[in-house]
Amino acid sequence: MTQLRTVQVLGGGSAGSSAHVRSLAAGLVARGVRVTVCAPAELDHDYDFLGTGAHFMPVPPRSDPLAIGVLRAACMGADVVHAHGLHASVRAGLALGSQRAPLVVTWHTRTHAEGARGRLLRLMERKTVRTAAVVLGTSSELVDLARRRGARDARLGPVSIPAPRHGVTEAHAAKARAELGAMDRPLVMAVGALEPHRGYRTLLDASRAWLRRDPVPLVAVAGEGRQRAWLQRRIDAEGLPVRLLGRRDDVTSLLAAADVAVLPSRWESRAPLAQDALRLGVPLVATAVGGVPELVGGAAELVPYGDAGALAAAVTALLDDPARRAALAAAGRAQAGTWPTEDETIAQVLSVYDELCAGG
Repeated sequence: MTQLRTVQVLGGGSAGSSAHVRSLAAGLVARGVRVTVCAPAELDHDYDFLGTGAHFMPVPPRSDPLAIGVLRAACMGADVVHAHGLHASVRAGLALGSQRAPLVVTWHTRTHAEGARGRLLRLMERKTVRTAAVVLGTSSELVDLARRRGARDARLGPVSIPAPRHGVTEAHAAKARAELGAMDRPLVMAVGALEPHRGYRTLLDASRAWLRRDPVPLVAVAGEGRQRAWLQRRIDAEGLPVRLLGRRDDVTSLLAAADVAVLPSRWESRAPLAQDALRLGVPLVATAVGGVPELVGGAAELVPYGDAGALAAAVTALLDDPARRAALAAAGRAQAGTWPTEDETIAQVLSVYDELCAGG
């Protein structure tokens, strides 16, 4: 029996999709599959795909002939090509051309845009799902979207990010609170790129209401992005109790130290912050968008997107109610126990590969 060979294609790579590809590469290699990861060079630095035993091919997130040529060469002789995200899927389709390897596409999230860009994105979505042999959506909403765009075969593929390999001790959490200056005040934690769709404008609006509390909660945001300068100017101008921490390697410890975690995004599927918060037993307030309700069930407080008043009120109610926080902590851990494990996720993907190869 010949050894199965797969190529995993990433574009810019969100935290969730990049962590999934690393987990998938490690699991497939352990099962005897030859894996090549094609992604921007900086992602291998952050996620160490080579450390999984996979081959790594640096491919810039562009669709010019040079980048497509590099990707095409990497895909030669592959049994299955698996692209993660819309833009990676488009590039993989171009690279495959007349090659016979089936294309599997995983949609981890969706892009929102209006006008000409929105029409272009919808065209890209239709083209990529019709090229794919199988589309895996990480939430039911994404599966429904793929079907509306014309997918021949769209299935639910609920990806769980790998759980932390080492537990977070109370000492780790206390150290994180001390570093942030939150030993004697509540800590509200958010994690994610500083981009418009993450809802940080709404979070800053909500933080104004917390200025009236004694002590004033500290809102800490771990992440980097193009909105940083704008957010910092507003924080400084309005004296908001918010700290932008930039990119951090100790997000799990920071989150474990929090009294409440917040996810104010416009849209999410299986947000890493939500998964980490529930696993750690940190009460979560999140927007009721995308795949979030499906992910968290009744183990989080859900609010409408863009409603600063509702976000502020939900966080305030939790800070004032230790019993409710404890109940959410227990419910969160129980809900996390219902998610697929890494092994189950890898097994599902491998079964799709085997099915496609047997059918070929």
